[in-house]
Amino acid sequence: MRRLRQLAQRTPPGRERYVDLLRALAITMVVLGHWGVTAVGYDDGRPAGHSALADLRWAWPLTWVAQVMPVFFLVGGYANAASLAARRRRGGSAAGWLVDRSARLVRPTTVLLLVLAAGAGIATLRGADPAQVRTVVWFATIPLWFLVAYVAVVALTPPMYALHRRFGLAVPVALVVLVALGDLGRLLGPAALADGNYLFGWLAVHQLGFAWYDAARATTRRTGADAAEAAEAGATAPDAARAGAAASTTAGAGPRGLFRRGLPLSGRAGALLLGGGLVALVLLTAAGPYPVAMLHIPGERLDNAAPPSLALMAAAATQLGLILLLRHPAGRRLRRSGPWQAVIAVNAVVLTLFLWHLTAAVLLVGLLDALGVLPTPPAGSAAWWAWRVPWLLALAAVLAVLVAVFGPVEARTRRPPATGPAGTGRRRLRAGLAVAGYAGVLVGLLLNSLAPKTAPEPLGLPAPALVAYLAGAGLLRLLRSGRVGRRRPG
Repeated sequence: MRRLRQLAQRTPPGRERYVDLLRALAITMVVLGHWGVTAVGYDDGRPAGHSALADLRWAWPLTWVAQVMPVFFLVGGYANAASLAARRRRGGSAAGWLVDRSARLVRPTTVLLLVLAAGAGIATLRGADPAQVRTVVWFATIPLWFLVAYVAVVALTPPMYALHRRFGLAVPVALVVLVALGDLGRLLGPAALADGNYLFGWLAVHQLGFAWYDAARATTRRTGADAAEAAEAGATAPDAARAGAAASTTAGAGPRGLFRRGLPLSGRAGALLLGGGLVALVLLTAAGPYPVAMLHIPGERLDNAAPPSLALMAAAATQLGLILLLRHPAGRRLRRSGPWQAVIAVNAVVLTLFLWHLTAAVLLVGLLDALGVLPTPPAGSAAWWAWRVPWLLALAAVLAVLVAVFGPVEARTRRPPATGPAGTGRRRLRAGLAVAGYAGVLVGLLLNSLAPKTAPEPLGLPAPALVAYLAGAGLLRLLRSGRVGRRRPG
């Protein structure tokens, strides 16, 4: 607790704490959502889990809020823009930013993969069916599907932020148009046209995070400057405060329309986004070809999330509108020490929570099955609903143990030591190696996601996927150590 108080006290006054709150809430919703809709049964005498959403049609509209992947990419865009801009102001390079940014993503992921591979290897040596081993590991690594897209947008942050600085909000608009064209491919053919939506959709939301950062930074600068100017002119304290607050309405002054760089942050903008997004969602799902659910439902013609669809982009706009409407009330509460310390605590292990929450489900189901007390009520039944509370509490207890063991890997991640400037040749080498490292990580994660869940894999993971991932992660680790491509000050 003392550590949390110290971190809260050291929080810079200009930090957008609301972004951290959104990240913490989104991860909590993902974890509880995955756990809450899980229905467990037996398949050929073995425990098997599936989503209960197909049996809960009344809950499909709730996914317009419960599908929080857009929130992750929105706050990720804000955080990535903030850290990249700070690195640039200190004279750093994009390659150096990429290398340092990889630490919080790659280290916890590497631990998960190594632990799962070791456990799978032991199970195989003890006579377990490699196909069954793969199925268990496949389920535990479902969170890595999201990480494929997120690592990709992180790797593309430097060039995409440069596009944002030049073309502003026209960039996400263009990306949404590409998503719509991909959807036409899914509806009319060829379906392969939609593959690009895995990148275009999440990049569009990520770009909105850039715009939010630019608007917030402009507001902070103008608020301080205008309030100081009013004070120097002899204005009263309330007048000075009003002068600073009025600056928020002109934040991001410069290009207008689609080419403006700052996201409108006013309550009016939030209401327009919320209302417009809801109208678009109703039209696309009621009169259009899109499913109501923003999560995967077996048997539906389209999947709104894989890849992201135009309907999911409308849901993202709706969520953004709600986020903007709640921004100021939430920001005031986060000025209090207690709520802010809770947000800090969750964010310190946010990726660990996400990566391990389905492993917790695997462990609990395995334990209850071994004890012969695994409940398997039909999804949506009274018994199933009654089992939700003890089920969630038991999963929370298992996850708490996993976070206590593996959370320090993420929480103790620190910035690499300071280094001196490198020559042009070294910068190019470092940039090339950083790209190669990210490529290895991405290829490894992607190969695992594409591999069939019943393929016989003695380590639970495809060997090429594990090799590619560890090669990329090792290269990034080497770059962070400063032994390659950087020169120590001397």
